[in-house]
Amino acid sequence: MVTKTFKKQLDKFLLAFGISLMLGIVVLGQDFRDSLGKSVGFVMDPVVTLLGESNFHIVLFIMASFTALYASLIQKYTIDWDLMRNTQEKMKVFQKEFREAQLSNNTALMKKMEEERSMMMQDQMEMSKQQFKPMAYISIISLPLFMWAYYYISSHDAASFVFPFWGQQILTDTILGPFQYWIFWYFIASLAVSQLIRKALDVGGV
Repeated sequence: MVTKTFKKQLDKFLLAFGISLMLGIVVLGQDFRDSLGKSVGFVMDPVVTLLGESNFHIVLFIMASFTALYASLIQKYTIDWDLMRNTQEKMKVFQKEFREAQLSNNTALMKKMEEERSMMMQDQMEMSKQQFKPMAYISIISLPLFMWAYYYISSHDAASFVFPFWGQQILTDTILGPFQYWIFWYFIASLAVSQLIRKALDVGGV
C-alpha cells in the first residue's frame, strides 16, 4: 500500500515537473532557457571536451540517440497500445458505417450511432490522456538537453558538418528563418534512431 501510494505521488510530481518545464520555456523566456541549459553543462560539457568541439555533430547524435531511447521506453510502458489500436480501428469502422447511413438517409441508424459516438469519444479522451503523460515525462530529459545544446552553440565557436546534398555547413547557420542546421541534424538523428529503437522494442506495434 505504501509503495503504491509512493508511486502515485511520484507520478504526480514527475507530471507536474515536466509540465512546469514546458511552460517555463514558453512563458519565462530566454533567461529561464539559458539557466536550464547552463544547469546541464556539468554533464554535457565534459562530453564535448572529450570528443572535441569540431565533432559537435557527434555530441548531438549521442544526445538524440539517448533521448530517442528514453522516449521509446517511456512510451512503451505508459501507453496502452492495445487500447489505442482498438480505438483507431473502431473509429475507422464507425466512420465508414456512419457515412453509409448518411448516404442511405437511415435516420434511425444514425441516431443509434450517435449514442455509440459518445462512448467512443470517451475512449478517445482516455487515449489522449495516455499520450499526454509520456510527453511530460519525456520533457524532463529532452528539454534540458535541448536547451543546453542551444546555449552551448550560441556561446561557442560554431562547428561544421558535411550534410548529404548540401555539403559542408556551419551548424549555427540557418536553413529557413530561425531553423538552424544543428536543429535539423538533431531531429533527423533522433527520428532515425527512434525508428530503430521502436522497431526493436515493438513500441506501438511498428
